[in-house]
Amino acid sequence: MHYSAPGLSGTATGVSGTAQPATETTATARTDGPRRVRLALSRIDPWSAMKLGFLLAVAIGIMTVVATAVVWYVLDGMHVFIKIEDFVQQIVGTETDVNVRQYVAFGRVISLATLVGVVNVVIITALSTITAFLYNIVASLVGGVHLTLTDD
Repeated sequence: MHYSAPGLSGTATGVSGTAQPATETTATARTDGPRRVRLALSRIDPWSAMKLGFLLAVAIGIMTVVATAVVWYVLDGMHVFIKIEDFVQQIVGTETDVNVRQYVAFGRVISLATLVGVVNVVIITALSTITAFLYNIVASLVGGVHLTLTDD
């Protein structure tokens, strides 16, 4: 039976059980520039693409709701909704039942932005997974995307 002792990195156990130094293959340092490696991205894991797509979509959804709130507060602070309502009353008349501020109330606008964010999460997650499957099919036919990486 051959046992290797823990902590003896760089050694190999021979037939007699004694530790012998392993042959080292070290790369010589090149002085002619950075090392370049050509790689091919031949497969994307669909589960990984789905998780990443979901997290990015959630972040985009949160940004959508926050940006909507900021834009609404800026427009409300500039009294745009009141000016639009006054403009509509000048055109239609004062006897109209049109209330613009009711349609652009903060709660209604944020609810719509949240709904759009949730729909976007579902769509982006599904599209990222489908795109990973399609990439895998196409990459099996043409070999994938070829990359050249350099080591600085």
